[in-house]
Amino acid sequence: MTSVRLSIVAAAIAVAVLTARAQDQNTSQFRFRSGVELVNVTATVSDADGRFVPNLTQDDFVVYEDDKPVDVTHFSAERVPVSLGIALDTSGSMAGERIDAARAAIRRFVNELLDRNDELFLYRFSNYPVLIQGWTHDRRDLLEPLDRLQPNGATAMYDCVARAIPLAQQGRNQKKALVVISDGNDTSSRTDMRDLKEQIRQSEVLVYAVGIDADGDETPRRAPVAPPPRIPIPIPRFPGPGRGGIGIPPSTPFPPPGPGGTGGSSASFPSADRVNIAALRDMTDDSGGRTEIIRTARDLDPATASIADELSKQYYLGYPSSAKKDGRWHTIHVEVKGRSYRVRARRGYFAS
Repeated sequence: MTSVRLSIVAAAIAVAVLTARAQDQNTSQFRFRSGVELVNVTATVSDADGRFVPNLTQDDFVVYEDDKPVDVTHFSAERVPVSLGIALDTSGSMAGERIDAARAAIRRFVNELLDRNDELFLYRFSNYPVLIQGWTHDRRDLLEPLDRLQPNGATAMYDCVARAIPLAQQGRNQKKALVVISDGNDTSSRTDMRDLKEQIRQSEVLVYAVGIDADGDETPRRAPVAPPPRIPIPIPRFPGPGRGGIGIPPSTPFPPPGPGGTGGSSASFPSADRVNIAALRDMTDDSGGRTEIIRTARDLDPATASIADELSKQYYLGYPSSAKKDGRWHTIHVEVKGRSYRVRARRGYFAS
């Protein structure tokens, strides 16, 4: 009887020791995993004709960080909820057909093409950005203010994106995106494009842009322009040719304004009437999003429908980063094994 009791006690001690060891092992594993930052990558895969490629698996992908392959530990091909912001240009050049087409496209985008679990916000921008509706699942809260938006003023697109990115980053869903709709070159932002590009790189937000090319409209309509100020009298005299010694003042070669107002950019400097394609791509391409240029306002609806379709057909890949918290830019490259598919994904991240 005594030996039986001793055996029971010994067995209980053995179980307790094994349990403690397992708890210690689990604790160490938890501590290790909690110290590793997971890098999230959303990938869009298309064939040579631009069609989405479905039914890929985790084994089909290879991911490189700083040109070295990494082990993908998380994968999903399912449509996941999106935290999505919309930034709408309401500057004077959007008056008429363009703002009407934008309202209609946004209504369909929100009501018919997105999932009910997606959360949304809406910014407008002209002389400066204004948050019209913060995060909401109620489509009416976002759509009702649309009819009250009247185009006027200049274009502060970069300022608006700089405000929208942090808000998009606060979204509750894993996938975060921003859609920018504009018809012109930025004319009044204080935000520097280089700073904006770095801000986008530091986020996980997919940035999409739909640019309406002014040349494509058959009858572009612009907001009324105030008449120039009257010339003071007496008219000042300038040296040079002209009757009565009144000449034309010498022209001063002012440099073209930077597309970000006070800052420069790698992009060219188009007319304020034309959408700045290079600047839009500066905003979108590093994020894994894209820029779509349309020729008429009537093409807004299919353009936004294409973005909604893309958001529903992307692949999610996650891997533990081995990079030190050095604040440096680390490149990301995603490929599909053995195929010539085009993969669009974020191009890197800052390890900070």
